[in-house]
Amino acid sequence: MTPGELSTRLASGLLSFPVTHFKDDLSFDEGAYRDHLAWLGEHEVAGLFAAGGTGEFFSLTQAEVERAVAVAVDATPPGVPVLAPAGHGTATAVQLVRSAERSGAAGILLFPPYLTEADEEGLAAHVAAVCRATSLGVIVYNRANALYSAATLERLAAEHPNLVGFKDGVGDLEQMTRVRARLGDRLTCIGGLPTAELFALPYQALGVNTYSSAIFNFLPEFALAFYHAVRAGESATVTRMLNDFVLPYADLRDRRRGYAVSIVKAGLRAAGRPAGPVRPPLVDLTDEEQYRLSALVGRVSA
Repeated sequence: MTPGELSTRLASGLLSFPVTHFKDDLSFDEGAYRDHLAWLGEHEVAGLFAAGGTGEFFSLTQAEVERAVAVAVDATPPGVPVLAPAGHGTATAVQLVRSAERSGAAGILLFPPYLTEADEEGLAAHVAAVCRATSLGVIVYNRANALYSAATLERLAAEHPNLVGFKDGVGDLEQMTRVRARLGDRLTCIGGLPTAELFALPYQALGVNTYSSAIFNFLPEFALAFYHAVRAGESATVTRMLNDFVLPYADLRDRRRGYAVSIVKAGLRAAGRPAGPVRPPLVDLTDEEQYRLSALVGRVSA
């Protein structure tokens, strides 16, 4: 898949971040992970981001990331592009990109560098090094200590044809307006906030027609129905679905830091498709919170 083909494909439908399955001893559960990817691939999805934020990229060793990507490429049904993560320092990011390309990944999601703050010129050099290291399409993740101005993105896009996407994890509408106005359709813009459904309507008004749904992990039919209602402009349906599930789900998510990931694995437990615990430094939901989430999932499933 060329970078241009990847960009077009990602803009065509709903995206998702599969969780990474762990056993009770926190080791990688490859068999359960394979089964989950095959199941997700049976549904209408435009692309899957392996070992991403919801996949606990920050808790995996480099070897585990590389294995998770290779397994995802092998286990996901043909025709569904698998995107691999790159992150941490620039040298590590380049190593991950090269490994992903060898494994047959369709593209790269470039996470913010680890810990340190950086000037935007340094961030631009970081992105440029990753783009030069691969022929795959690269998407930058605008979040935390890696915030990209429209001017910087325009320059990087002009210099690196394989820079094809901008995934936003901040929710700054002015920034997104500037990016869309300055770059038009040169980059595929993706809504990437935790529980991206909350931002789907306002982002669509800015021309951001796709987002990554964590809920797709455990309620794919609901996630797809919500996405299609957004795309069709069915605001009454979207509002009903927000009130029925997304908003009470987000209330549970907001109880502790890191729950944006933990609650997805809790959702899989509620749906009868357990993916194991989260790794430290994250914590799992309490029994009471799990009970409340299970009731929500059961109601939506029914």
